[in-house]
Amino acid sequence: MKYYFIGIKGAGMSALALILNDLGYEVLGYDDEASHQFTEDKLIERGIKIYNGEIKGLDSDCIVVRSTAIKEEHPAMQLALDLDLKIYEYNEMLGKVANMFDLTTVAGCHGKTTTTSLLAHVLTELEGCNYLIGDGNGFASKDNKKFVIEACEYYRHFLVYEPNYAIITNIELDHVDYFKDMQDVIDAYSEYANNAEKMVIACGDDPYTHLLDINKPIFYYGIGEDNDIVAKDVEYTSDGVSFDVFVEDNYYGHFDLPFYGKHMVLNSLAVIGVCYYERVDAKELCKHMKTFKGAERRFEETIIDDTIIVDDYAHHPTEVKALIKAAKQKYADKEIVAVFQPHTFSRTEEFTEALADALNTADEAYVLDIFPAREKQEDFPEVTSKNIIKLLNNGDSISDETWDKLKDAKGKVVLFMSPKQIHNIMESFKEYLNN
Repeated sequence: MKYYFIGIKGAGMSALALILNDLGYEVLGYDDEASHQFTEDKLIERGIKIYNGEIKGLDSDCIVVRSTAIKEEHPAMQLALDLDLKIYEYNEMLGKVANMFDLTTVAGCHGKTTTTSLLAHVLTELEGCNYLIGDGNGFASKDNKKFVIEACEYYRHFLVYEPNYAIITNIELDHVDYFKDMQDVIDAYSEYANNAEKMVIACGDDPYTHLLDINKPIFYYGIGEDNDIVAKDVEYTSDGVSFDVFVEDNYYGHFDLPFYGKHMVLNSLAVIGVCYYERVDAKELCKHMKTFKGAERRFEETIIDDTIIVDDYAHHPTEVKALIKAAKQKYADKEIVAVFQPHTFSRTEEFTEALADALNTADEAYVLDIFPAREKQEDFPEVTSKNIIKLLNNGDSISDETWDKLKDAKGKVVLFMSPKQIHNIMESFKEYLNN
């Protein structure tokens, strides 16, 4: 059986391709994106063929898996339809595979990639675990019983999963090109939570998780005293965070972790919650959490002399603000420079002021042109990066051609933020520092 991925360089698509390859299937694919993407490195390592430009390898023996971004009029889709091939949406195929295992899903507007990655790391160390993470990482073995996946709410894709544990890191308005309003988002998460077979583990510090209409057992985690899984006596230092965990008023253990920011305490509590109910010893759990190196493109650091470069996926105002706050915790004596590319016109239109407020928590901010993704500028004629820049206290525009505006950032912490790698600017800046 041969699986052909259309849009194979996408973060979720590439991870699923790795999983099917690991399970013994032949996998290949096509992508419109000719430039190098961070997701393709692992595809190449596994020997998975990636075609670009001319559509090759798609024949009558293939089962097609399509990205959400690929429309029916795409030439590869047209060829698949002409060949009368079986076609699965990405989430449908992932559901078919993942639902065969003891499944835990991680959903939320923010933090789901890191939480999924941390939980997968811990369970892999403890007993072996299959996983799909939204940073392009995927792995599977038929011998493993457990499967952990990042579950996306966009187009309600997460409703195809049948998890034992359903984690909700937070609920916030995003994907405004799909969701009508906040109630629509809450309704989607309620459906997702009700698919859980054992329990829901949700962040109780988030107000919207308490508005869910669910009929399954739910346990809340957070720093607030009214949660079921509580972090107490939290300390934030340049070395990380430390806290004690109580579950249902009973002391579970002390955790001293090399993580930064309140959001990482919350992500850790989600993982701790699952492991507690799976009867994992707290000291054993803490030992494995300490060896977690982080998810791809989540606070991913490069240090060149006294300059700190951070590559991060942040694109929502809450994520941008959390990243800057974490950088200030770790590098309290350095100035923070934010380099940000807005993602989609609809999100930028909805969150212009919030994005500017978040970027203003840095010492300086530079903003690229909006990455359109699935949208077109002509549909949003008034929406540009200038709308954010004019609200910045100390900000400017930047592009591949004007990267040298960052020369004065030598010796500072420079945060590159976007779901799409800001590869050219970042590499030009690194080359300048190295020379």
